[in-house]
Amino acid sequence: MKLSCVIIDDEPLAVRLLVSYAEKTPFLNLVATYSNAIDALSALTNNPVDILFLDIQMPELSGMELSRMLPKSTRVVFTTAFSQYAVESYLVDAANYLLKPIDYTHFLQAANKVLQAQQQTPPTQPIQRTLQEESTSPNSIIVKTEYKLRQIELADILYIEGLKDYVKIFIQDEIHPVLTLMKMSDLENTLPLDRFIRVHRSFIVQLNKIGFIDRNRIVFGKTYIPISNGYRKSFDAFISKHALLVK
Repeated sequence: MKLSCVIIDDEPLAVRLLVSYAEKTPFLNLVATYSNAIDALSALTNNPVDILFLDIQMPELSGMELSRMLPKSTRVVFTTAFSQYAVESYLVDAANYLLKPIDYTHFLQAANKVLQAQQQTPPTQPIQRTLQEESTSPNSIIVKTEYKLRQIELADILYIEGLKDYVKIFIQDEIHPVLTLMKMSDLENTLPLDRFIRVHRSFIVQLNKIGFIDRNRIVFGKTYIPISNGYRKSFDAFISKHALLVK
């Protein structure tokens, strides 16, 4: 049995040491390393791993804060030079707590503990993301904007506009959109398929926020969003299937 793992630490020497440990552990598959929690958040939310070796004291978003945002299936092993977070690590149900400098014996023991727990867990069928999975769809997303993290309720989103490596999220009853560094495709993959539809290379709309459609354009107040030819067929099918949901 192989366990996928990720390493997050803002100290390059610490990352190199943990990478060397992971690479010589037969049952570990190192997926990626990150120097900060912000960059790792989206990837770990969309593609969870089995083990996360996570530093605690990092800029912008601490390891402890990140651990509270991750899927429960990801077991966290904290790797830190500070012992005062030990109690808090148990409160977030961490798999282990390793104090730097970390030797390979303790690293292996922590990883093996997760492996044993995984082997004792009955296998489950992989979850396929389908239109029928409304009950498992997220109710909100967390994005970084202006050096802060913001949680946005999906029910409040009108539409989303892509601008190269950024997206603008337009929210009901808010004058200014939320601007965040994120690829349009990454955000699209996190949104429920029965509520959001891409209508243009640069636009995603929420179905039950559509007031009316005027000559191949979706109208939000004074904003007209074009429905491009490439997305027209899928949009028509989407509207036809969910027409009763439109308010």
